[in-house]
Amino acid sequence: MVGGALMQIGIKYASGEACPEKKVLYKLISGLHSSISIHIAADFLLDETANLWGHNLQLMNDRVLRYPDRVRNLYFTFLFVLRAVTKARDYLDQADFDTGNNEEDLKAQSLMKQLLYNPKLQDTCPLPFDEATLWRGQSGPELKQQIQKQFRNISALMDCVGCEKCRLWGKLQVLGLGTALKILFSVDGQNKSDQHLQLQRNEVIALLNLLNRLSESIKFVHEMGPSVQKTFSGRVSDPAPTIGLWRRLWESAKGCW
Repeated sequence: MVGGALMQIGIKYASGEACPEKKVLYKLISGLHSSISIHIAADFLLDETANLWGHNLQLMNDRVLRYPDRVRNLYFTFLFVLRAVTKARDYLDQADFDTGNNEEDLKAQSLMKQLLYNPKLQDTCPLPFDEATLWRGQSGPELKQQIQKQFRNISALMDCVGCEKCRLWGKLQVLGLGTALKILFSVDGQNKSDQHLQLQRNEVIALLNLLNRLSESIKFVHEMGPSVQKTFSGRVSDPAPTIGLWRRLWESAKGCW
């Protein structure tokens, strides 16, 4: 399973004694794991004989919604990736969207500008942590190398996933998260992205796909969360406070798409 591969790496960073950088990494991996679990629950094979697909509320509850910290980490990861996109705005604004179809290229450029220059974007994306203070100590360069190595390990573990579709989506999202880290690694003391930031085409594709998948996950939580709470009330911890805490942020965020 993709989730198992992620948590093999993430669990080692869950300790309360871990440094802030490692705690951030754990939150990101946990958030990505939650997102993948939500997508599985939102489009689940309910009856193989009838080829019936639909929502699996039990799975969503058991994997994510009964654990408020997993919901929080999902939002944290969404904000982290969204913030990386805002930091790379100048670069992404000049990115080449050459698909061989002029009409589609113009559409992609227009949508990108709508995202990057939406006046609500900066207000929607408050600082989830002060990234300018991360990776700056004596151990900063070593931590960067460790994190980059761990992401390579995660990607390698994905090769062991039997489902080809799962493997593809897993590797794409891990690359997207690694790209977000790459962008925020380049943040300078003025909280701006390094002017020498360079991204490969596949990194840009992965970053934007990940942002889309995370936003869809949050949408699923809001759409199916009430049904999950109603169905399983009294049996599990109520995730409503966590969902309510972030709902205002999500309502603002929707204006950016």
